[in-house]
Amino acid sequence: MHEQIIAACDGASKGNPGPAAWAWVIGDATGEAHRWEAGPLGTATNNVAELTALQELLESTDPAVPLQVRMDSQYAMKAVTTWLPGWKRKGWKTASGTPVANQPLVMRIDELLSGRAVEFVYVPAHQVDGDPLNAVADAAASHTARTQQAAGSSLGSALPPPEAGGGASAAGGRSRKPSSDSAARRPASGRARGSLKAKFPGRCRCGKSYEKGETIAKNPEGWGHVACVTATGG
Repeated sequence: MHEQIIAACDGASKGNPGPAAWAWVIGDATGEAHRWEAGPLGTATNNVAELTALQELLESTDPAVPLQVRMDSQYAMKAVTTWLPGWKRKGWKTASGTPVANQPLVMRIDELLSGRAVEFVYVPAHQVDGDPLNAVADAAASHTARTQQAAGSSLGSALPPPEAGGGASAAGGRSRKPSSDSAARRPASGRARGSLKAKFPGRCRCGKSYEKGETIAKNPEGWGHVACVTATGG
């Protein structure tokens, strides 16, 4: 009986669509990252990046060994575990009769899942004390989306640092660009324009953390303190 492989995969798109990448990571016996790979996708959506990450992981692991896949994408997970059987019955059409989005990727993943033991586990992203393998996959995908350069343990690459607050996801997945004069214009609530309340704790590019519920704003590297945005003009 083979031991189960514990892995995580993630995708990133800076703009959705925008510069995108995929990443996967396999843990060792202690739960730390043992092997990882990340690859660029050019311009793509986040959903394409998430599905590609899963495809790459499945293609890189032995189908004879049970696999646990940790993911923070409910779309990618539901696409291949919940919706896929119905899509196949309907000739790769959705319940409304429209073609399935990203069909080639979904079909390829369906082939790779056939006959192998794969357990999917949903892990929320950007949580304090969250899943460490998912955090590595998230950071690797995001870093590679920006650089558009392949990276990984097979290439001797160093693991990228965690994202500063996880980008838009740290703010609940919302993508709102603050205005350049947000420091001068404040709404009646006193909150800077283009800012929002953080749904998860995170880390600003200044290196200091922000808490859940704290007002944050978009900066060129993700989300962080409003003062750190306005101090540099956005």
